Amino acid sequence: MAEGNTKYPHGDSDSAAAPSGRRPANLLTERRFPVGLAWGFYAAMAAIALLWRGFWDGQLPWSVPGASPLPLAVRIVAGVVVGLAAVGASRWWIGQSERASRLSEELGRMLGPMSASAAWGLALASGVGEELLFRGAAQPALGIVLASLLFAAVHYLPGPGLWIWSLYALAAGLVLGGLFEWTGDALAPVVAHAVLNGVNLNWLARENRARAGRS
Repeated sequence: MAEGNTKYPHGDSDSAAAPSGRRPANLLTERRFPVGLAWGFYAAMAAIALLWRGFWDGQLPWSVPGASPLPLAVRIVAGVVVGLAAVGASRWWIGQSERASRLSEELGRMLGPMSASAAWGLALASGVGEELLFRGAAQPALGIVLASLLFAAVHYLPGPGLWIWSLYALAAGLVLGGLFEWTGDALAPVVAHAVLNGVNLNWLARENRARAGRS
């Protein structure tokens, strides 16, 4: 899961640290986000989900036990609507909170100038891997609250003020868990998660590509 637009209210620290008369090194072009490693991480999540749910009730980590899924179109539309609403909530939060703005800046620096295709691919991988594990496997076994707390713990970032990403992830986990229970399977949460991360990751990456081009 990712935040929205980057802000740099404190200026460019790289430029401030550069010696006079020298062009600062562009860290955004030197540090590339390890997309392949991230894909492997989400694949491992999916594998754990398969083992967990298979051991727990012998089912795939997809459906709500005993539920009949809503029609396909309803699940897809519900996922898109919830994902876009989460994007709006994250952008509003960043505009209102200095801590959220700082978190967004830090996530942007971690991401670097990623291409749009890589950002959307990463969003899809995170949506599938995380939703299979936390909604498809953990929630049926542990309940929505514990599953959401685990989801929040995975999104913890060390550093001053960065812990609030876990708080945002906790709220998102409860919403996605409710969507899972209501729609009957993991399709809507996967779509919502992928839309949220895809829009926000691409926004962050676009801002970073623009900064790299101006350096």
